[in-house]
Amino acid sequence: SYADPVRLANWRIIENFPKPLLAAINGFALGGGLELALLCDIIIASENAKFAAPEIKIGSFPGDGGTQRLPRLVGSSFAMQMILTGMMVDANLAERKGLLSEVVSVDRLMSRALEIASEIAVMSSAITPNAKRAVKAANELPLAEGVAFEHRLTVEAFATYDRVEGLKAFAEKRPPKFQDR
Repeated sequence: SYADPVRLANWRIIENFPKPLLAAINGFALGGGLELALLCDIIIASENAKFAAPEIKIGSFPGDGGTQRLPRLVGSSFAMQMILTGMMVDANLAERKGLLSEVVSVDRLMSRALEIASEIAVMSSAITPNAKRAVKAANELPLAEGVAFEHRLTVEAFATYDRVEGLKAFAEKRPPKFQDR
């Protein structure tokens, strides 16, 4: 059942995971699959991927956060259309509406996903989770509260070794050597 506390706790663990989560979608992301993708920080898809919230067709609607997360990405009107009709959306339309970060060919999907993950992996593991938290706050807090939250996280970052190392490396025109990777 949707009210199962274990089920809700599992979704919350994914949602609050401190490291960046990347979804690489090839094929169908329907119903719960779409809702799982919506928990990710970056979503890329192959050009043959399809997305839908088809629950309305069986007398239900997205119950694992889809009605809350989808409008934040694609806007209220398009989310309503997807949820109230159960329509299938191709990858190109999903990208235009803001559901996806990018669309790539099927043969490039995993290599592109790993490329993005590798770019993130070399960044500071002390700073990256705070950057993720700050961006997520944009969807959860009013602007003034979000800016204040961002400022608090920035002040915390100033006190880290990685922040000092990053500035030093920039001044010395060399790649930074972050402590915790």
